Amino acid sequence: MFLVNVYLDRSPLEGIGVFAKHAIAKGTLVWQFDGRFDRLIPNEVWESTTGPVKDYLDRYSYPSRQNPGHIVFEADDARYMNHADSPNCDIADEKAVYALRDIAAREELTCDYNHFFGDAGFEMLGER
Repeated sequence: MFLVNVYLDRSPLEGIGVFAKHAIAKGTLVWQFDGRFDRLIPNEVWESTTGPVKDYLDRYSYPSRQNPGHIVFEADDARYMNHADSPNCDIADEKAVYALRDIAAREELTCDYNHFFGDAGFEMLGER
């Protein structure tokens, strides 16, 4: 769950993005996995899902690196964080996201999707 105040808005990167309501200092913990809300979904459940729910999970979840055989579904607006080649958030730790640099109020929060998929990169992202 986000530990900083954010809002959704149109993104110049991709459709909708997540933006900081207030300035965020470098090193701030901005998001942390919270099992009360965020979900680890077994691959068997994800693979057996069809229709709009499957499409939604395909777009807004990612393979768990710490729990193989599961996908991670974030319950908050973190699922709208877009990719950047030079991101301002570090997602190397699947359960904690930190600001890589000072982030200005109204600046879009970004991450590097390659952390989610390793060598597979964007091939697993479909239309993203």
